[in-house]
Amino acid sequence: MPGNSTGFASYLIYTCAFYWSPNIRHQYALRNDNHTPTVASNDVAFALHAFILTAILNTQYFLPFIWGFERAAVRRPSRFITGVFTGCITGVAVIIFVVVSQPPGADPKTSWAWLDVIYVISYVKLLVTVVKYAPQLLHNRRNRSTKGWDISQILLDFAGGLLSIAQLGIDSYLQHDWSGVTGNPVKLFLGNVSVLYDLLFMGQHYCLYNDNESQRDRERDRLLEGGDSERRLD
Repeated sequence: MPGNSTGFASYLIYTCAFYWSPNIRHQYALRNDNHTPTVASNDVAFALHAFILTAILNTQYFLPFIWGFERAAVRRPSRFITGVFTGCITGVAVIIFVVVSQPPGADPKTSWAWLDVIYVISYVKLLVTVVKYAPQLLHNRRNRSTKGWDISQILLDFAGGLLSIAQLGIDSYLQHDWSGVTGNPVKLFLGNVSVLYDLLFMGQHYCLYNDNESQRDRERDRLLEGGDSERRLD
């Protein structure tokens, strides 16, 4: 959960910088034939909305007494997650150091610039997205079942991913320049990664393990019917 908040915080910084920062927008234009970024107001709204919701969910984990919950046993993040988080922070810090070290007259079109820092921050969100879906996918695989897991969130995520990619393409088409796609790589890859994972989840739920769940339900029903028959005989 904290990793998810970190990802959405990174995406919020990215969208706000591309949408409002004159410096970032100027550097983007220098590298993309004077075109404006394809980051739109709905991207900012999505990032802000997601960050607020994940922050609220974090309070349920770290501050359960606020919600009247009993404090559960504290689970420490795994070494892998800790390593990913540390690597992200280190990567961003290194790029900031590189940008600050540039000579005053460096051309942002060809040299390291603050635009690159914002890009690296956005890649934190991309990395979090790549990592966060995997545990549930593996859990379903180990159990060979998706019983008790809500598929509706995946269907909504799938629709959102497709629409996000479509919007990116439409915005670039309206600008008559496809650099709007390559100039907004995190949105492009986030949409594609989400769609790919969603397809895998739907394959598990509707194809791979659907028969397993039906068979388990039938076996459970037979056991329950057998128990009822024995009680009636008694």
